[in-house]
Amino acid sequence: MHDRPVLPAARKPKQVLAVLLLNANRVVSTATLMKELWGEDKPKTATAALQTYILQVRKLIQKALVAHGASPKGAKQILTTKENGYGLMTDSADIDLERFTALVAQGRSAFTAEDWDTAARRLRAALGQWTGEPLLDVAAGPVLEVEIRRLEEARLTALELRIEMDMRLGRHHALLSELTALSETHTLNEHLHAQFMLALHRAGRRSQALEVFQRLRRSFIDELGLEPSPELYRLHQLILTADPELHYVPPGLHHV
Repeated sequence: MHDRPVLPAARKPKQVLAVLLLNANRVVSTATLMKELWGEDKPKTATAALQTYILQVRKLIQKALVAHGASPKGAKQILTTKENGYGLMTDSADIDLERFTALVAQGRSAFTAEDWDTAARRLRAALGQWTGEPLLDVAAGPVLEVEIRRLEEARLTALELRIEMDMRLGRHHALLSELTALSETHTLNEHLHAQFMLALHRAGRRSQALEVFQRLRRSFIDELGLEPSPELYRLHQLILTADPELHYVPPGLHHV
């Protein structure tokens, strides 16, 4: 805040701040905060304890304001108390999640307009807001656990779309090392494996593309007892027969 981090040292104030940050400029109910802190087994002192944690976070905000030359009284306007909860009111540009969300929205808009280059740049900038695993230094309770899964899914979705944009721009060779690593991390993700297979095929590595399919198929059978989707089988068949449908067509051109 004001370029000075507000980081509680204790576990529970850190959880409170994390929930408030993920819901910036909205009121978070006391019930939600208590669920994060204690699950379904909250103590009789929960209300008083939560008020103490809020006070601790507010004091850290006061210190950050003073360090920036602002009045500490502003802390009450930043971390507000409402009838049924609390809210962290701040400029969305100060929060990396808000910047990520805005840049992804811009990327999707460019995608809809078929402006692949702008879409790729916006999505790459969005993914650049991530500096590691979400809330890695927070001992997450049930509320934050759900939020972490949501954030990870949002990041993966943005990553898959950015890769799609790069492929539409003909960057197949440049994507191979990234997709190699992603296929090893997300061993059951069909979409990423399909992108990897297509990139390999278009980079002139058809045999490796077929090997990627066989590796994914073994993982599906061994871990899930299932076969890959019909869509992935179709892509495998198109690669196997070197179907012209898979040829790269630069933006603005069409198959004849």
